[in-house]
Amino acid sequence: MRHLKAFYTFHVAASSSSYSDAAKKLHITHGAVSKQIKVLETHLAMPLFYKQGRNVYLTKEGQQLLQVTQQTFDTLSSGVKRVQQLNQHYLEVSCEPTLTMRWLMPRLSAFNEQSGVDVRLSTAGGPVTLGTSGLSMAIRRDDFIIPEDYLKLPLVEEWVGPVMSPEYWLALEKDLSKLKLLHSQTRPKAWQNWLKTVTEQSVEINDEQTFAHFYFCFQAAVDGLGAALGSYPLVVDDLKRGNLVAPFGFVPSEHQYVAITAPYSTNAELAAFSLWLTEQLAICIPSKVELGKATVPKLTDAIIT
Repeated sequence: MRHLKAFYTFHVAASSSSYSDAAKKLHITHGAVSKQIKVLETHLAMPLFYKQGRNVYLTKEGQQLLQVTQQTFDTLSSGVKRVQQLNQHYLEVSCEPTLTMRWLMPRLSAFNEQSGVDVRLSTAGGPVTLGTSGLSMAIRRDDFIIPEDYLKLPLVEEWVGPVMSPEYWLALEKDLSKLKLLHSQTRPKAWQNWLKTVTEQSVEINDEQTFAHFYFCFQAAVDGLGAALGSYPLVVDDLKRGNLVAPFGFVPSEHQYVAITAPYSTNAELAAFSLWLTEQLAICIPSKVELGKATVPKLTDAIIT
């Protein structure tokens, strides 16, 4: 392509709305920027900028060309990252914060020892952009629309139920009216959705407390401050250690955890990690004795007024 350098100089200058700023970003002189813009204007036979005082502004043609260069250079950047990912021996994985801290991190060293693959974690929830972000995979709860051009690997069905410390349950068991519900701002309707699953009655909460993040709810539950609505993978380790109990069992939430990847990103490391995730989470479901129990109506009665 002719004048690629001039097109890129235009792109930076148009995005900056300043020849001086563009010169700093490109590490060239103001005059060199002006010269490249003039080369491109001559090649296209149209003005791309006009001056007003000391400032420069895009012409109508310049504004349209900026849209083209934005898409072009974004595509180029994304393509370069995809090519680099084919030969890298590590994975960039984004995972929901609470799932990262309470389930994935305690198990990740076992995968590294088994495979030798370096998994570099970042935390985020909800919609994700692969490709341009450099991410190999995103692990999410499927509570948002996932683009059709992404691959979605189901990992495990989500089961949810109230969890609390053994001491809190011992004090609460004889008088459920004293129950305090612990909420998270990141999943504010968790309790409401669970209550709709186990009862058709209208519900009002007598006592509650809200935290900024889901993992704060679980720590508060461990500390005996109330009952959190737990997703099974997020509480399974504390249940096994005896830090939490789930006296009312677990029920399906109608959601699942999934691994999201781009179709072009498959390599041996990603395939190995995907298989390991699937195997590990396949056994992370409640046992028969942990399923929803007959005492649930007593709980719903206690928080219905």
